[in-house]
Amino acid sequence: MPYANELDAALTAARSAGRALRDLYQQFQAIPDAPASISTDADRQSQEIILTYLRERFPNDALCAEEATATLAAAARTGDRLWIVDPIDGTRGFARKNGEFSVMIGFVDHGETAVGVVLEPALQRLTYAVRGGGCWRADGERNLAEGATLDSIPCRVREQATLAQATLTQSRPRNAGAPTPTALAIQPARVVETYSAGIKLAQVARGEVDLYVNSYEAFHDWDICAGHILVTEAGGRVTGIADETLRYGLPGAWQRHGLLASNGRLHAAAVAALRSMTR
Repeated sequence: MPYANELDAALTAARSAGRALRDLYQQFQAIPDAPASISTDADRQSQEIILTYLRERFPNDALCAEEATATLAAAARTGDRLWIVDPIDGTRGFARKNGEFSVMIGFVDHGETAVGVVLEPALQRLTYAVRGGGCWRADGERNLAEGATLDSIPCRVREQATLAQATLTQSRPRNAGAPTPTALAIQPARVVETYSAGIKLAQVARGEVDLYVNSYEAFHDWDICAGHILVTEAGGRVTGIADETLRYGLPGAWQRHGLLASNGRLHAAAVAALRSMTR
């Protein structure tokens, strides 16, 4: 299978980081009012576990990651082969101890995402994909154990074709209970909320929801890269909110088009609905 070595490395690194994070999570003193900008020592420890392992397996590959750590500082930041890592996506979920955080590892080959792994340590959910090889899930504590053979099940997006009957996943808003601009534009039947973009993208890929919209004006590659390929390999689509093609490995690792991830059938209708947000 193409990218078999890269997938194995991403899975091994994610599971190692996930086991460490579960221990740190159990010991962590909850911060009920943790802000969106919070970063913890657990973020940095997770990143070092992942990057150290990837550097051992692929010493010439470039690394792109969120935290300022020693291994990242010693590596090239751009290149034809690029690993994009978010060591804890949804650190607020970690800090508030509601379980809503994930480890995200993506591999980009000549500008095209080839491997993606999203691990939810507290919820014991693992979702992964390789270009041309589909999207898979492997849940439960046994699948997080070192060296365990994964009990993997294929993932497919939902078949919902009507926005009015769709389920939208979104970040938790500042004003709990108040409809967000995204929800007002889409008018879905149901809205679910979680802090982690990795979790939201995995939800779309697993067929648990139909749509995810990120309307932030700017965010980074590590926020979405690993989850992007989950959705596409599960049969969905991922673009900017105005249907732009998303690219990775650009200067500063910036994403400035927002994000729309869907089951594919709803994509055009969602793009049209979201135009009301930018008028």
